Amino acid sequence: MSSKYNYHITHFVYSAPCISNLFYDRGIEIAFAGSSNVGKSSAINILTNQKNLARTGKKPGSTKLINFFEVEPGIRLVDLPGYGYAKVPVALKSQWQYGINEYLQKRESLKGLVVLIDIRHTIKYLDKCIIQFAVELNLPVFILLNKADKITACARQAQLNNVRKNIPSIQGKGDVEVEIFSSWQMLGVNKLKQKLDSWFSSGRKINSLI
Repeated sequence: MSSKYNYHITHFVYSAPCISNLFYDRGIEIAFAGSSNVGKSSAINILTNQKNLARTGKKPGSTKLINFFEVEPGIRLVDLPGYGYAKVPVALKSQWQYGINEYLQKRESLKGLVVLIDIRHTIKYLDKCIIQFAVELNLPVFILLNKADKITACARQAQLNNVRKNIPSIQGKGDVEVEIFSSWQMLGVNKLKQKLDSWFSSGRKINSLI
């Protein structure tokens, strides 16, 4: 299925350590969030068909900045710092978490949040916090259960059903969807493109009315 936007021509724009250092707050942004080593950067790379667009560090927690990528003028993808890596100092963890929350709360051009979760494990506390925070801000959330190639098809479906059942914000509150994903096997890539297309197009309609 063809996409409304050509994600393959996405290019890096700039990085910033915190929201106070961000450039223009115009256009439409979709942010990617997730714990360290969950495959967030790899998901952006497979979406854009570029091996090294989003840097995938050898050590978890290597994404320390807010990184911006432009799909086309006014249309951006944002790679947020990974959170929750045990070997990162507590003070740095808190700084990253505060920065992510501040970005979600104050960034007017932000129109959707993609959260990646390792399908092999239970949902972490910080995952639940960021999803719930986004829901409270009326921000739509698309959860990708990543690394689905690591388990059987039966286990994938069981975990998908389990997450859909146990994410509190799905139960009658908030715009939250969950899908299976694998950068390695290209699982869920088209669904991700469809969701991004929808958010970007909706954001453009809203902007045109302002």
